[in-house]
Amino acid sequence: MEQVVFYCLAAVLVFAASMVITVRNPVHAVLFLVLAFVASSGLWLLLEAEFLAITLVLVYVGAVMVLFLFVVMMLDINVAILREGFARYLPVGLMVAAGMVIAMGMMVGPAHFGLEVVPPPAPAAAGTSNTAQLGRALFTDYLYPFEVAAAVLLVAMIAAIALTMRGPRQTKTQKPEQQVTVRRSDRVRLVRMPAEKRS
Repeated sequence: MEQVVFYCLAAVLVFAASMVITVRNPVHAVLFLVLAFVASSGLWLLLEAEFLAITLVLVYVGAVMVLFLFVVMMLDINVAILREGFARYLPVGLMVAAGMVIAMGMMVGPAHFGLEVVPPPAPAAAGTSNTAQLGRALFTDYLYPFEVAAAVLLVAMIAAIALTMRGPRQTKTQKPEQQVTVRRSDRVRLVRMPAEKRS
């Protein structure tokens, strides 16, 4: 039964991922990406990684994809302009896709990946917390990669702020320290003019 559920979720995931890159409407592409994330969370549940599954649903489906959907719906995207060079670059795209499929087949093919080569893990005990196991593995075995990833994300955040921050704007702001020390002669000039009578 578990293999049937796995193959069903895998088929839904492959279908949703293929529809993300082939559908014409950007809103539909975002919705298919949400479906792909939900199918991925189901696969995480089959691996007894409940924390990662609920994190994937809450963070990506519940927050990031809603933001993507809001942005895509707010923008007026002209699909015809985006697909003008599709036929011209299609052979190159197919060659790259074929290379990726061959590389993935060599890495996760039956010779290196499967139930005969990699046996399924033993089921965890009833009181086992996969959140505690994930935290223990993250901060012991993978501490340095975790810190490197945090530094890379910090640099990316600082770079995004630096790229979007503009220079000082030329606005006329009030300076109270200069306003209290101003004198009348600095602001007002009295001009004496002789009175003239109209004829």
